[in-house]
Amino acid sequence: MSTILAYLTQHQHDILADLERLARAESPSHDKQAVDACGDLVQSLFADYLGVKAEVFPQTEYGNHLTVEIGRGTKKTLIIGHFDTVWDIGRLTLRKEDGKLYGPGVLDMKGGLTQAIWAVRALKELNLLGDRQIRFFCNADEELGSPSSRPLIEQIAPGYQTVLVPEPATASGALKTGRKGTGRFYVHIKGRAAHAGNNPEDGISAIQEMSYQIQYLHSLNAPENGTTVNVGVACGGSKINVVAEEANLSIDVRVTRLDEAERIHKAIYDSVAVMAGIQLTVSGGMVRPPMERSEASGKLMDKAKEAASALGFEIGEASVGGGSDGNFTAALGIPTLDGLGSTGAGPHAEHEHIVLDDLVKRSALLAELIVRL
Repeated sequence: MSTILAYLTQHQHDILADLERLARAESPSHDKQAVDACGDLVQSLFADYLGVKAEVFPQTEYGNHLTVEIGRGTKKTLIIGHFDTVWDIGRLTLRKEDGKLYGPGVLDMKGGLTQAIWAVRALKELNLLGDRQIRFFCNADEELGSPSSRPLIEQIAPGYQTVLVPEPATASGALKTGRKGTGRFYVHIKGRAAHAGNNPEDGISAIQEMSYQIQYLHSLNAPENGTTVNVGVACGGSKINVVAEEANLSIDVRVTRLDEAERIHKAIYDSVAVMAGIQLTVSGGMVRPPMERSEASGKLMDKAKEAASALGFEIGEASVGGGSDGNFTAALGIPTLDGLGSTGAGPHAEHEHIVLDDLVKRSALLAELIVRL
């Protein structure tokens, strides 16, 4: 057994206890007071286990973001994780059942964050940090698309040679070398109201125009290129007997390539009304660029496979549809490896859970990977 795995195995009950503490500190993204209270707990873990005081980036609308540095070496690694969740307080309960821990954010991604802190603690306590500098950046708005933390990530990340993201693994335990980029676009349609019975010819139906725009938007899909365009919300009108004056569309976009992101952005903003007298207003854009598998991320994956082998198991890689903050760093050209967090299932679902038997070995995997960088 590796010394890292032995150390973490000795502390497996402590690791689980810390995760349970974090999960009980419920932190829905939209509740600044709650997410900041969870952030205070994260700061205490850094102080108690790594002996470092966090630098806090205060926010007004969102939760505060945190960063800490350990070591002063030349081999620089950035670990990015978030402590906000999608769950309203009280929506889910924390429970153990059949070797799994269920609860709000245990998989996405308080499990991975706990594992990462303990991985670095293991390196510190075992004197394995060597010529390394490890920095954590922990944000409080990732589930909202990282609107306030993205500039900080893009400012900090270029100073590091490698970025590791302990977001959840795939259901099979694979790491993530590719992620789709995500976009959110909005189309406001303005027509002209009129009485639907007395003088409908004087109206211009925004809802009728909306039907044409939906067909146009869905025509932009290119599944052969990994591109999906979905009108997820469509609404309009005011009264049943009034020709609809206004309508609105909300569009989700997923792309695997930067050129596809540019194509879709241009096509949506170039939308043209079909009906005379209609006004279209487009807003929004790409929230996260795609994380495209690169030669550098492939080399990181090879080292992760070596680390897993040293721990007695095999690990695969995958490209997935959801985005993470790793998308930002990969787009900057920084070697990035994602999915290094907990195993389990149900992120953003009521059955969200982690596999308890994997908690220690996934923490050990991250630590063993770092010593190979």
